[in-house]
Amino acid sequence: MTENQSAATEAARALRKTRVGQVVSSKMNKTAVIETVTRVPHAKFGKIVKQVKKFHAHDEENKAQVGDTVRIMETRPISKLKCWRIVEILKH
Repeated sequence: MTENQSAATEAARALRKTRVGQVVSSKMNKTAVIETVTRVPHAKFGKIVKQVKKFHAHDEENKAQVGDTVRIMETRPISKLKCWRIVEILKH
């Protein structure tokens, strides 16, 4: 790999989205459901409202437990629902 190609791959990896959320379910094998809360202003009224979204994330070692705070990162599609993976567990 040349220097230009390695720099291009590093730049492409930097574009991957990351989220921080709480584990809601870890009953599936190698999968955890993460719930993220985003605070955004309402389009018309301007009041800050919470948007809650759930992500299915790949957990290779089944380490995440319900209630843990985790960081997830976007990745290639692993299955029909999973295109995120757990990067680190921030708080048990």
